[in-house]
Amino acid sequence: MPPEPSEENPMSDRSVRFFGGPLDGRVQELADEEPVPGTVVRHIHLHGGPKIETRYELGLTENGWAYRVQAHESEPEPDTLS
Repeated sequence: MPPEPSEENPMSDRSVRFFGGPLDGRVQELADEEPVPGTVVRHIHLHGGPKIETRYELGLTENGWAYRVQAHESEPEPDTLS
């Protein structure tokens, strides 16, 4: 169970902190449903350039709930050596 909020740790057991990416450091309340570790959320940044999508995976740490940037799966680079 995550710790109770305090001056050192202002997060409640219904709060989640984001680590990495454009949402780094943001704290928000979890939805009313029971949080499920491994849940992935997508943040899509729209601006004048290309669409930037960041995926965050939910996990429970000793300090409470955290969304951490999920590593992007990429296609292997083609072997150009013949």
